[in-house]
Amino acid sequence: MTNRRLPLFSVIASVAAVAALGLPTMASAGYWHSANNEAGVVVHPEHFKSDRTREQVRAETETAVRQGRLSYGESSFPEPAPSTASTKTRQQVIDEMRNETSTQHRERQSLYPAG
Repeated sequence: MTNRRLPLFSVIASVAAVAALGLPTMASAGYWHSANNEAGVVVHPEHFKSDRTREQVRAETETAVRQGRLSYGESSFPEPAPSTASTKTRQQVIDEMRNETSTQHRERQSLYPAG
């Protein structure tokens, strides 16, 4: 087996092709932009423009799932959690917490991990 070096022209052409094909992809990142923070990105929702409503997208997705046009990962959206409104006021909840017994307090605290 012989070692053959690639001509410099081939290396430069390959790097140029990767850059030419990769830059448009990075520029079309939508409303996510690179940032020097823990997440690495900053989101600008005002940059996202859509002409469809959530209901229209959901209907399109359900149609595609029924027709088998989506793979498992694309069609396994979780159902939205039902929204439940509290019937108690903030003051009622505070009063309940202040008047609970020590046993009730320990049980409530056991629901939340330490840390």
